[in-house]
Amino acid sequence: MRHFIYFSKSARTSGNFNVNELMKAGRMDIVCQVIMMAFFVSHHIRENVKLHLIFAGGPDPVKHLEMCPGKNFMADNEQRRDISQKDIAGLIKKILCKYKKGEKREVSPGYFIEKKNFIDVIEELIEQGKTIYLLDKKGEDIRDVKKLDDATFIIGDQDGIPKRELKKLKKLRIKKISVGNQIYFASQTVTIINNELDRRNI
Repeated sequence: MRHFIYFSKSARTSGNFNVNELMKAGRMDIVCQVIMMAFFVSHHIRENVKLHLIFAGGPDPVKHLEMCPGKNFMADNEQRRDISQKDIAGLIKKILCKYKKGEKREVSPGYFIEKKNFIDVIEELIEQGKTIYLLDKKGEDIRDVKKLDDATFIIGDQDGIPKRELKKLKKLRIKKISVGNQIYFASQTVTIINNELDRRNI
């Protein structure tokens, strides 16, 4: 199972945002793009991906949305091939609105929400035996990394991972990895990583 962690410092932590104004919702448009690139390929949905979204924006940070829907991705639209960014924003809105204080709640099969911070999510994955990689231009080239089985990849938003969180990651000895000498959009980075793992049949 491939794990991606996308950290957004500004993404809304409640469902009271307008799906037609996603940029104003803490760049929720970028979140939607990351979700699409994590799960969508031509004519089917990836079933070997788990996506962790960490939202640290207002009004109630921090929220952890976990997505591992498999074939259940937006089940109401499973016969459609034209799922839009607006549809995905509606899904995020639904998940945020179903949050209940003090519990990790399964909103629908494969979709969970809880109040958990970035580092706690990572520490939990480390306890599960995952190898954690932080995307960084100065990191080791992904093509030179021999073992990528059951890996977790941390990707920051347009502002990157905050310095305070980076210091904590350093203490956890998180490995840095690069997808090339260019700085790509978060969604493009997800696509490149998925492609590399596909080529390795992981």
